[in-house]
Amino acid sequence: MQITKTTASLTVEDVSASAAFLQQHFGYAEEMSADGFVSLEHPGGGVNVVYLRRGLEVLPEEQRHRTADGVILAFVVQDIAAEERRLREEGVTITLPLREEPWGEKLFQIADPNGVVIELVEWAEQQ
Repeated sequence: MQITKTTASLTVEDVSASAAFLQQHFGYAEEMSADGFVSLEHPGGGVNVVYLRRGLEVLPEEQRHRTADGVILAFVVQDIAAEERRLREEGVTITLPLREEPWGEKLFQIADPNGVVIELVEWAEQQ
């Protein structure tokens, strides 16, 4: 199998609000959209993000009313302290303050307007 692209597909109440949040704060761009659907890509590569409106009939019945609750969308970044400052300055609420784990991983979390948790991570340098 050859995987050509990776996409996280998240079901939310307000597709436009989540899409605008990723566009404004993380530089994502709309790849395509339709009623109840938007596909976003990042110019630097990585994971594409698709938002689907909860209740959308193209989803199987058993999935239509689920949301992205419990999902963490994680972005690995460089200079996490600078990213945390930037997001605070942009008015984004930090829901889990910047911390460093005992093994050296640094992380913090925010949430988009639909409550989708976004975690920024800076991995410990390998010795």
